[in-house]
Amino acid sequence: MTRRLAVVVLLSSTLLLAVSCDDGDDAPTVTLVTHDSFFVPDDVFEAFTADTGIEVDLVPAGDAGSAVNQAILTKDDPIGDAFFGVDTTFLTRALDEGIFAEYRSPALSEVDDEFVVDPRVTPVDYGDVCVNYDRAAFGDVPPPETLPDLAEPEYADQLVVSNPATSSPGLAFLLATIAEFGEEGWADYWEALRDNGVLVVSGWEQSYNEEFSGGPNAGPRPLVVSYASSPPATVDPDADPLPDVAAIGTMLESCFRQVEYVGVLEGAAHPEEARELVDFMLTPTFQEALPLSMYVFPVRASTPLPELFERYAELPEAPYSLPPELITAERERWIEEWTDIVVR
Repeated sequence: MTRRLAVVVLLSSTLLLAVSCDDGDDAPTVTLVTHDSFFVPDDVFEAFTADTGIEVDLVPAGDAGSAVNQAILTKDDPIGDAFFGVDTTFLTRALDEGIFAEYRSPALSEVDDEFVVDPRVTPVDYGDVCVNYDRAAFGDVPPPETLPDLAEPEYADQLVVSNPATSSPGLAFLLATIAEFGEEGWADYWEALRDNGVLVVSGWEQSYNEEFSGGPNAGPRPLVVSYASSPPATVDPDADPLPDVAAIGTMLESCFRQVEYVGVLEGAAHPEEARELVDFMLTPTFQEALPLSMYVFPVRASTPLPELFERYAELPEAPYSLPPELITAERERWIEEWTDIVVR
């Protein structure tokens, strides 16, 4: 389910794909710009093509924040027809820049009103950005439970976070700390994390896949900013019996709620096809693929969850949140102050 002020320069081959995807092909093609973490099985979009005759080309554009920046920088000459992956933390920036055309999908009748925030974007999935911990690394030692715990000496040099200037989960975690400690206290908290050896990397992929001891490459740090839905990813669905608990756990008192949206890009070359794709992303076919493809929760209310999610994905009862208008007004200042404290 991340996000970045850094500018992503797409490879010339990717740009060529986005510009010329229809050449020599009678079938209409819609180009979907996404963040790098986007994945669904091939047969999902094959079902869309079988139903509509429309092919789908994907253009990954970096982590979520970088992808949003790329869409903003190219808004006068869009590199795609639709954009997926703008989330709660970067949504207002994208809307303020006018990159999306207005479209209300009829499939929104199947989505809870709490997820519907603006007629220019359509909610697709949601999840909670939280601190995850590697159970094996802690053994009999209790892991941290709250945000203040992370600054305690017993957890020195154990936490890896992604940069809020370039990473959506990194920004969500910063917002969680602001929600917890307030305007008067969040900077002091980050000074304490810095002094306690927090490691900052550019994006979620690096933090989870390379630095986290519970990740695929078994890095050195047992605490990582990731998602409440990350634990199911560590469980082999073919295990018999299934384990009592997942290999990683979640600090449920550290979580910030995120929703991811898709929108038709203003000035898209194929707006009709883009609208059909938006509709498809709310169908049972697409929504049911999300949990075990991107480890997020579907927004379509009637979507059944797979057993791994039912057993191992814990959701917080009261995740942190901040008013969108406050995020809009203060985001850049918060990021700049955070950078001065932690990075410079």
